[in-house]
Amino acid sequence: MKALIASGGRGTRLRPITHTQNKHLIPIANKPILHYAIEAAANAGIKEIAIVHNADSAEVPTAIGDGSRWNVKITYIPQETPGGLAQVVMLAEKFVNGDEFIFYLGDNMVVGGVKRFIDEFKASKCNCWLTLSKVKDPERFGVPEIVKNRIVSVEEKPKHPKSQFAVAGIYIYDRHIFEACKAIKPSDRGELEISDAHQYLIDKGFSVGFSEITGWWKDTGKPLDLLEANRLILDNITPHVSGEVDAKSTVAGKVIIEEGAKIIDSVVRGPVIIGRNCVIEESYIGPFTAIGNNTVVKKSEIEYSIVLRDCKINSVGIRIEGSILGNDVEVVEAAGRPRVHRFMIGDQSRVEVA
Repeated sequence: MKALIASGGRGTRLRPITHTQNKHLIPIANKPILHYAIEAAANAGIKEIAIVHNADSAEVPTAIGDGSRWNVKITYIPQETPGGLAQVVMLAEKFVNGDEFIFYLGDNMVVGGVKRFIDEFKASKCNCWLTLSKVKDPERFGVPEIVKNRIVSVEEKPKHPKSQFAVAGIYIYDRHIFEACKAIKPSDRGELEISDAHQYLIDKGFSVGFSEITGWWKDTGKPLDLLEANRLILDNITPHVSGEVDAKSTVAGKVIIEEGAKIIDSVVRGPVIIGRNCVIEESYIGPFTAIGNNTVVKKSEIEYSIVLRDCKINSVGIRIEGSILGNDVEVVEAAGRPRVHRFMIGDQSRVEVA
């Protein structure tokens, strides 16, 4: 069993953060999203992983490396132009070399790993195994039609979904998926849809099985999805304190405070992770917040937010909540008179002021 992980695309729904970094490298609980996919494959016993990435950038290969930290071998496959998930699969045909493989969308997250899906696929002798999750908005995804516990059709982003299930971004295949991907035509949006490949397999009589994800699964394609994934991960952390907490501070609940961090005259109420060399002074850090390395927070309150590395938050008069701050962001009190709001904001930003 091999693994194929997709890390291409432009992350347009996560701009402006993705103007300057690949969306698969955005940290959730201070760890890049892509790490969770690699860990899931490694924990399932997979030793060979291919990652498809944008050909015009070495950002992912540089950030991830050769895989030795996970005891796996990683091969990188450049994607010249985005052409759909079925195109991603075809790019990996040489790497797969006839083996069975799991295809994992690198911006998806699932609790409990993927080993049980692989075990079910092997036991079933199916040609294709899909993971399904009940969602409120199935029209955003590939949607299966299920009759008598069998998938009879799969439709991509349907206007009228035939079930409340989404096909999650974790698929397991044998070699016949390449036949399917080569047989389909581009959709109206010009992409080779993986749902069309699944439908081809069904129509040609190949066996397509499925598992329902009974825990949580997240496609982190939108800002709210990032915050929710961050919440879910933080809710399952094992607390530890490697930094310094002074006598005037209160730390309660599941809290990770990394090496070099200093908590001074502050309240930290978990689940929270505070990265290396941070300074939290005269502040409140509330539940479901991740603070990136080297960030300074003074005389401010933050809750249910993701703050990336090297940020400065100083004397903000109202609580920051439900927010995502990119790397090297400053949110500070205006100096002098008159008191004003002063912004430098990139494309597709959103700011709420009181």
